[in-house]
Amino acid sequence: MKFNPFVTSDRSKNGKRHFNAPSHVRRKIMSSPLSKKLRQKYNVRSMPIRKDDEVQVVRGHYKGQQIGKVVQVYRKKYVIYIERVQREKANGTTVHVGIHPSKVVITRLKLDKDRKKILERKAKSRQVGKEKGKYKEELIEKMQE
Repeated sequence: MKFNPFVTSDRSKNGKRHFNAPSHVRRKIMSSPLSKKLRQKYNVRSMPIRKDDEVQVVRGHYKGQQIGKVVQVYRKKYVIYIERVQREKANGTTVHVGIHPSKVVITRLKLDKDRKKILERKAKSRQVGKEKGKYKEELIEKMQE
């Protein structure tokens, strides 16, 4: 059920917003989950995908164990191109196959100072969420007195 009157649940309006989204919004939409190891390490579930991240395809025809580097993030088409995910055209040339970022898992992040800042910010907000609504022992003791 919808609670906010300013948010629409109309399918055509949401489709329009998705396909006419500007590049900076598409970046957020094109996020990928982190692998279990990275999730444990950084306490963050997903990140916007970026060129030079290492990913593993987990859904579709190209899913498998091999890990490839992201060659290009094509925001206009909502796809990413991965190092070893290619197919041969009829004339013999090989082309990269576009894969949606939600169908891959990030196994290694390309870190710079900005990305580290994002990770810290996301982990911090997640920590606040875990502690929210929990009573501390001192408070419980005071309430019992």
